[in-house]
Amino acid sequence: MTTEQAQLTEIRNQIDAIDQQIQELIGQRAACAQKVADIKTQGGNVSAVFYRPEREAQVLRAVKARNTSLLPDNEMAKLFREIMSACLALEHPITVAYLGPEGSYSHASVIKQFGSSAHPMAVSTIEEVFSVVEKGEANYGMVPVENSSEGVVKTTQNQLVRTPLTVSGEVELAIHHCLLSNAQEPDAIKKVVAHQQALGQCEQWLKNNLPWAEVLAVNSNALAAKMAQADQSLAALASKQAAQLYNLRIVESDIEDQRDNTTKFWVIGREMTHPSGEDKTALIVSIQNKAGALLDILACFGDRNISMTRIVSQPTHNKAWDYQFFIDVLGHKDDANVKQALHDVANKAAYFKLIGSFPVSPL
Repeated sequence: MTTEQAQLTEIRNQIDAIDQQIQELIGQRAACAQKVADIKTQGGNVSAVFYRPEREAQVLRAVKARNTSLLPDNEMAKLFREIMSACLALEHPITVAYLGPEGSYSHASVIKQFGSSAHPMAVSTIEEVFSVVEKGEANYGMVPVENSSEGVVKTTQNQLVRTPLTVSGEVELAIHHCLLSNAQEPDAIKKVVAHQQALGQCEQWLKNNLPWAEVLAVNSNALAAKMAQADQSLAALASKQAAQLYNLRIVESDIEDQRDNTTKFWVIGREMTHPSGEDKTALIVSIQNKAGALLDILACFGDRNISMTRIVSQPTHNKAWDYQFFIDVLGHKDDANVKQALHDVANKAAYFKLIGSFPVSPL
């Protein structure tokens, strides 16, 4: 045996021993998770809540804070996300509805938030995501809220106004679109299909590179990939994962007009989330049509040094030129200053709806 072979053998033996320790510790963690499930379900409790986003956020933040390894903080946190996902599945399988089919960006956001041991449930529309969670057919739903270049997803906003569900988590996903097709030459592509948001995010690229192609909006980018799989004259805007799933050729990668293209998703469910120590609160208000009304609302937060991270307006559909505002602020609804601010906003607004407090995503 050469010196190099001997050195490699020694290191591999060390790795094998470390792997055994890791496996034993993961087994111990899984046993603790099972004990948690036993405690929560004792006495036949059928309404126990197993997924605690605030607890998961705290654990992942702690993982990143104590990380001194060669692995980047986010990579270490991703490993723990998968361990936590597997342990949660032992306690109670979690079903998460999303805008499908498989391979959509919504699907990717489910995996990022819940890990690979969750049970994704593909549905055909954003409205259906809300519906199946409201009916109890899924534990949670994942819906797109806003894109950094194309703005808000109006369907999601409309559903948030009417739903009894609350927001319990937030996921930000970097979006990199690919042009997928089985066409042998770009000239053979007659039509480009994708979700309306994706078409908008790649509008300039499509004008510059496929000016002859018709564009068609469909319910999801994964659906577009399925359509392109069946018709060589079509090209889809979708992810690299979709290319693998639907056996499509990647004609061009990263064709989004903005390099930092990002979509924000929200987790919707039936339970309110407890404080995690680093949270956001989302609400909807409409105001009286009088001078200074919006300023009065915003002063409720500004006077208490509460940072606002987002404000979006849209028509209420009740009457012409009547608007409602979607507002996100830093802090949890149970924090003393936020609680008082929300109380004052509710008293001043013509309409007020709290749609949830949730952890700032650690990933």
